[in-house]
Amino acid sequence: MSTPLQQPRSDRLVIGTTGRIGAGKTCAAEYLRSRAGFQYVRYSQVLSDWRANEPGSQSRLQEIGWDVMARGMQGELNRRLIAQIAPDADVAVDGLRHSLDVESLRSAFGSSFRLLYLESPQEARWNRKKVNDKYWSLDAFRRADSHPVEQRIESLRSSADMVLRNEGSLEDLYTTLNEAFRQFRKAGPV
Repeated sequence: MSTPLQQPRSDRLVIGTTGRIGAGKTCAAEYLRSRAGFQYVRYSQVLSDWRANEPGSQSRLQEIGWDVMARGMQGELNRRLIAQIAPDADVAVDGLRHSLDVESLRSAFGSSFRLLYLESPQEARWNRKKVNDKYWSLDAFRRADSHPVEQRIESLRSSADMVLRNEGSLEDLYTTLNEAFRQFRKAGPV
C-alpha cells in the first residue's frame, strides 16, 4: 500500500530495471536520470550504505546481497530503498534481483511502477563488462553471473511490463528506451 508521501501523481513513473550482469540495466536507469530527470536509486548502493561497516563491503556486494536474501532481510533492504525515493518524483530504480523487490515497489507505488527486464546474450554481456576491467576473465564473469544472488533474476521476466532485448549499440538501447518511455507515459497508470 502507498504511504502518504508516495501517493502516485497521475503521470508519475517509477521504473525498475532488472536483468543479468551486463544486460544494460544500469545504463538504462542512468539514461532515464540524464535524459528525463528521473531520480536514480540503486539497490547495490542502498545495500552498500546499509552494510558499509563490514570489511571489504564494496568488493563483496554479491556475498552481502546473498546474505541479506538468505537471512530473510530483503524486506528491510526494500524499506531502506523506498525511504530514499523522493515523493512525487519520477524514479529509475536500478538492480532488482528478487520477487520481493517487485512486490515492494508495486505495493509502494501502485500503478506508477513499471518493470523493465533487459536481456542480452552472455557474450554481449561479457564484452560490455570486460571493458571496465571489473571481470578480468570470462571465467570471473561466469562465476559472478552464476552467483546465487543472480539466480532469481530470470524469474522476474514474467513480472516485467516490458522486455527489452539489448544486443546492439548504446544508441540502439537509448532508442529502445525512448520508445518504452513514450509507451509508459502514453499508457498512464495501469
